[in-house]
Amino acid sequence: MKVYLDNAATTFPKPPEVYSSMMNYMMNIGTNPGRGVSTASLAGNRVILNCRYAIMDFFHFDKVENVIFTPNITTSLNTLIKSSVQTGWHVITSSMDHNATLRPLNSLFQKGIIELDILPCSKEGFINVDDFINKLKPNTKLVVLSHASNIIGSIQPLEAIGEICKNKNIYFIIDAAQTAGVLPLDFYKLNCNALAFTGHKSLLGPQGTGGFIIDDKLNQQCTSFIEGGTGSLSSSIVQPDFLPDKFESGTLNAPGIAGLLEGLNFINSEGLESIRKNEEYLCKSFIDGLLNISSINVYGSKCSSKRTATISINSSKIDNSDLGFILDSEYGITTRTGLHCAPNAHKTIGTYPSGTLRFGIGPFNDIKDINYTLSALNTIIRKV
Repeated sequence: MKVYLDNAATTFPKPPEVYSSMMNYMMNIGTNPGRGVSTASLAGNRVILNCRYAIMDFFHFDKVENVIFTPNITTSLNTLIKSSVQTGWHVITSSMDHNATLRPLNSLFQKGIIELDILPCSKEGFINVDDFINKLKPNTKLVVLSHASNIIGSIQPLEAIGEICKNKNIYFIIDAAQTAGVLPLDFYKLNCNALAFTGHKSLLGPQGTGGFIIDDKLNQQCTSFIEGGTGSLSSSIVQPDFLPDKFESGTLNAPGIAGLLEGLNFINSEGLESIRKNEEYLCKSFIDGLLNISSINVYGSKCSSKRTATISINSSKIDNSDLGFILDSEYGITTRTGLHCAPNAHKTIGTYPSGTLRFGIGPFNDIKDINYTLSALNTIIRKV
């Protein structure tokens, strides 16, 4: 039996339509979108535009040109952060955030460009809104936060934080890597200025796809981050300042975007609420089963409604790397071990430097996968 439980890293499998649409693009369209007026190029344009509209609708946004494609969410976050910050800004992030946020912010801090506060979270991985308010300064100009932890799934109170940012004229950027395709996300209800997403996780697209949505206010603050060919204003050596071209230099991953479009279509056809309910049910079942194994410590909230279905554990009887190896090699169960590119988060929950064994439940898992995995864990731990 093969069980894939590393969906927090990348979802697998993808819907069949994702694979077929990518192959169709490469075999029957092939050309670069936005680079000519051939029939094939125009067909590529339609694929890209259709996906922009799908992203716009999915996040309840209203300006299709403000949907920007990038190779991944790390590029999205670097673009948003480094093209917007000004010297002397005070920036806030949290101890549960991923290195995709922490590294670019730390780089700017080390260079003396920004002041940086990394807001401590609780051991269950949650931000306290009052603690956030107490960190605000007169020169606080930017807040960058993950919507949910990639280690223990803790869902942050971003609507409340976004409202505070909006009232105080602070730019607010959301890293939705772990929640896009899992939770219903409304750009305007979140009170953010930009929402960064990745295609290959719960949006069910392929690797090499991602992007961000940006409002006009933050866009006016931003300069171009990467400059080059856009297929527009080619007579000028100056980067276009209109969207999306301002942020989309070079050839887009058109086959990947075709696949991402089909991932979004699949989610819409299945229903996001239905996907969420199934993952909540599996998450609760798995946590309940883990809590019955005395040597296993489950991190984060035990309430499935307060978290995504990303679950981290350690056992007092066996190292997490050894446990992960045995699950894979002897039982065909794919997981992820270590620090998950979020060292501060592990310090917060008390698992640094060894990290955890992480299980990421996805839309194609079922209760048989959960029961098989619990049985395997029980068997392994009884033997050690």
